[in-house]
Amino acid sequence: MTLEITNETDIVLESNLESLIQDAMTCVLKHESISADGEVSLLFVDNLKIQSLNREYRNKDSVTDVLSFPQYDSIKDDGIKESFIYLGDIVISLDQAKSQANEFGHSIEREIVYLVIHSLLHLLGYDHMTDIEKAEMRSHEKSIIKELGIFK
Repeated sequence: MTLEITNETDIVLESNLESLIQDAMTCVLKHESISADGEVSLLFVDNLKIQSLNREYRNKDSVTDVLSFPQYDSIKDDGIKESFIYLGDIVISLDQAKSQANEFGHSIEREIVYLVIHSLLHLLGYDHMTDIEKAEMRSHEKSIIKELGIFK
C-alpha cells in the first residue's frame, strides 16, 4: 500500500516518522486481512485548516485531531472487489496532535501513529458512534498497537 504524505505546516517531524506510519499502516491492513495493493493519502495541517474542513464536511465548527475521508462505505463489511484500492484521505492537525502528545506525556510521533491507526480503521469502515461500535474499534486499535510493539 502506497502512502502519500503532504505536510502543509511549519512543524518539522522526525525523519523516521514516515517509516513508523508505513509500519502502522501495514500492521492495520494485515490485522484486517487486507492484501490488495492501493494508496492512502495523509495530509498534515494546522488547527485553522482542520477546523475549516470539519465545518465544511461534518458541520462541526471546532478543531479536531483527525478527519477520515473513506473512498468506500465499509470495506470491513463489504470486502474488496478490486486488485487496487484507493482507501481514502486522512487529515491530521499537527497542532492538535502536539497538544494531545503533551497532555498524554508522549511524543508527537507516537500520537500521530495512533491517529493514523484510528483513521485507517475509519477508512475500512469502523466507527465509534455507539458504545458497541466504540468497543469494537478500541479492541482493534489495542490489538494493532500491541502487534506494532512501539508503544511501550
